[in-house]
Amino acid sequence: MEQYFSATQKMEQEVMFPSLLRGVFPQEGAAADAESHTDLYERYQLLKAIKPMVEKGLASVGDQSPSGVDTDTDPALDEGADSNLEERLSHHVNGLQQVLTDLTKNTKALTRRYSQILEQINLSEDQSSS
Repeated sequence: MEQYFSATQKMEQEVMFPSLLRGVFPQEGAAADAESHTDLYERYQLLKAIKPMVEKGLASVGDQSPSGVDTDTDPALDEGADSNLEERLSHHVNGLQQVLTDLTKNTKALTRRYSQILEQINLSEDQSSS
């Protein structure tokens, strides 16, 4: 989770001109094959839109209190459901971890590519001025 927030914060700090990402497509293997029709500008917009949703989701999980749980349910139903809770939780935590890992990889790849674009711009400016 910390890596995801760190990567998105770095992306937001480094990508000062997102329009430079228009028409630029991912170069890297895993990041490129799934959404190769999406340029990095669209991906940047998506990653920025996802961050508040992740933050809000985490905040709402923290806001839930045990008093909000319905205690009038049938105890026989709870027994069957409880036996599966650990498995269900594990499944969802693993899924969330995979999604955050993928988001982190995409964010880092986008930030690296943006830095490469800036380096290319700087090199071409240096060459034209000499």
